[in-house]
Amino acid sequence: MNGSLAANEALLTALAQGLGASPAACDVLVCVPAPYLAQVQALKAAQPALAAMELGGQDVSAQASGAYTGEISAAMLKELGCRYVIVGHSERRQYHGETDALVADKAKAALVAGVTPIVCVGETLAEREAGHTEEVVKRQLAAVIHTNGHCISEIVVAYEPVWAIGTGKTASPEEAQAVHAVLRAQLKAASDQAGRIKLLYGGSMNAANAASLLAQPDIDGGLIGGAALKAPDFLTIIAAASV
Repeated sequence: MNGSLAANEALLTALAQGLGASPAACDVLVCVPAPYLAQVQALKAAQPALAAMELGGQDVSAQASGAYTGEISAAMLKELGCRYVIVGHSERRQYHGETDALVADKAKAALVAGVTPIVCVGETLAEREAGHTEEVVKRQLAAVIHTNGHCISEIVVAYEPVWAIGTGKTASPEEAQAVHAVLRAQLKAASDQAGRIKLLYGGSMNAANAASLLAQPDIDGGLIGGAALKAPDFLTIIAAASV
């Protein structure tokens, strides 16, 4: 829940300047608070350097339409130019009580509308210290696999250890890789198209640690938080992903 009309324009302008000088050789997208999607869509259209940058939403309803005041449907997101949407972010699970089943239904709603869900999984500090990391992330992902079946190859998965979000802590590259390998194996068991699925790391990836995390064999990209609000840091991460 960041941004303002002025801040959004400043960030997108700075990103356009940076990408204009050094085009990204990776996929880049920004997941924008819903009230600002139209503004960012217009800013993107006005900057040729941002033509390849995609838009995403931060959440979506599991319902297609109807009496769900305050909710945002996948069709609405798509109409505003979104190709992606985050589902099951740890903050949604923690503060809004989202269950594994609801996250799976949200992923399904996105897929039905032609929007790619970025499915977040991750353990709390207590779960990690109790040795339950693998159990937790596999359970969370299993719900999405069960609900979406053969469409599972169309999703993106983001591993975000809850204890490393916004805390300044981060999993070591080896710790992150170990969990990504578990998720990769689970996806391969579920789909013969699992090689298409991108796995992102989302636990305080920043300009300083991006290169070492992205060098791991099963980490395909990052789900960036605070660092993406600072154009120089975001551009550094994009450069690391473009190698």
